[in-house]
Amino acid sequence: MQLKKLMLAVGLSLLTVAVAAQTPAKGGRDSAYPTRPIRVLMPFPAGGTPDALGRMVATQVESQLGGSMVVDNRTGANGMIAYELGAKGNPDGYTILHATPSFALNTIVFKKLAYDLHRDFTPITNIAQGFGYLMLVHPSVQATNVKELVAFAKAQSKPLTYGTPGVGNTLHLATELFNARAGLNMLHVPYKGVAPALNALLGGEINLIILQPPAGVQQTKVGRLRAIAFTGAKRWDGMPDLPTVAESGLPGFVVHFTWNAWFAPAKTPRDIVLRLQSEVKKAMQVPKVRDFFISSGWEPLASTPEELGKYVDVELVRYAEAARIAKIQPE
Repeated sequence: MQLKKLMLAVGLSLLTVAVAAQTPAKGGRDSAYPTRPIRVLMPFPAGGTPDALGRMVATQVESQLGGSMVVDNRTGANGMIAYELGAKGNPDGYTILHATPSFALNTIVFKKLAYDLHRDFTPITNIAQGFGYLMLVHPSVQATNVKELVAFAKAQSKPLTYGTPGVGNTLHLATELFNARAGLNMLHVPYKGVAPALNALLGGEINLIILQPPAGVQQTKVGRLRAIAFTGAKRWDGMPDLPTVAESGLPGFVVHFTWNAWFAPAKTPRDIVLRLQSEVKKAMQVPKVRDFFISSGWEPLASTPEELGKYVDVELVRYAEAARIAKIQPE
């Protein structure tokens, strides 16, 4: 009888161990995270700056985690399609949102959103911050600097046109600030991403674009586009001969509010958030990754979740003030 009781006890103990081994850890995840592909929601098309930066980081983090990271381009509506999907994602560590400033700007330029950036998301890390933007024009625009651009624009019977990846992103805001400061009335033409807007400029459909380097650098080298200024506080190392906007005709004008960050759906387990931030931090220290960002005009950061949360709140204040100056009304 005692032997039967002992065998029963041992059997129950082994069963408990087997069940525990097959049961996911708290939060519905496996302790060996990741055990399946992690989806990185990308709000803009392949070929644009956010996509290039996001893929570079995802590829490196993927190799460090020993798992798979799949970049999923969900474009349109100034990123809102991807942002809404991110808000509805399962908080299990297998959905990551690659966000740009449009993530925050949308709350200022649109009256109704299907997501709340504080309620629906958990900050992971601010990957990198930009130094400024290139101002590019089509060769048909008779201007080689900002001063000449302003004079040329004011001499036209119809407003010049400029393209952006959509209403309410930093490129839209930056160009409208330039409009306001230069006394111009250039017409905004929104597209579904940087790549389509750049192609429109190459085709002569629009006159001007402001965008992150180095998206249009190669086109300037072959003469298909002309770079007339850089919007940062100092010249970009990638084009050291190109003057800043402030140097070339509009003193005091500096615009460099841009960043690329990762967020997770709200309630994603804290240990997974910290693991991802740690892996991004390691990735940004890899020479080929770090050099790619710096040469592209970005300052590598890999900030903590808390730092990213505070940073976004500060940026919201800046964007609201810039929108007021540029007279951008909520839609």
